[in-house]
Amino acid sequence: MSGGPGGTARGTVPGLATPHPLGAALPAVYAEDDFGQRFTAGLDVVLAPLFNVLDSLEAYFSPALAPADFVDYLATWVGAELQGTESLALRRRAVASAVALHRVRGTRQGLAAAVRLAFGVPPEITESGGAAWSARPLGPFPGTPAAGLHVVLRVADPASVDPHRLHAVVGAARPAHLPFTTAVTLPRTPDSPTSEGARPHE
Repeated sequence: MSGGPGGTARGTVPGLATPHPLGAALPAVYAEDDFGQRFTAGLDVVLAPLFNVLDSLEAYFSPALAPADFVDYLATWVGAELQGTESLALRRRAVASAVALHRVRGTRQGLAAAVRLAFGVPPEITESGGAAWSARPLGPFPGTPAAGLHVVLRVADPASVDPHRLHAVVGAARPAHLPFTTAVTLPRTPDSPTSEGARPHE
């Protein structure tokens, strides 16, 4: 069974005994046959991990309990946005939260959650849209005429963040029709300009 993008597979486990040895199920004439018992014992070694997997199958579909390679396999099932280099803990969280993120995909909430999941930092999001109400007809439209989205990630070490990865995460989670830009910069301080230390990516 494939374990995910890495191409790993379930294999034999040294010292793992089978709960159903084949030799005991052979006809009585083979009960004391040395060759037959040794031959089936070799098959037991191969089959033992399969029984182990089936006995704990429920755990394989739990992101918190599944083996590391199977977590990557689950990620392909639920469409988790992963690059393949994330830590195991982050990959487990991505799989566990994938369905909830799909529900809010294309919204400000979903975009912020996707960026925070990938980088551990909440982003600053500036968008052109808006909402307003007016007591009179023909009131001014909210937002700005030109559609756009700008996402800023503020971290202590901007060089440690891949701006291309941020661009990819935002591109996958944004509203499909909306042009966007991204930037990685230092945390804001009271006396620092807005653009200080920014690493924009368009």
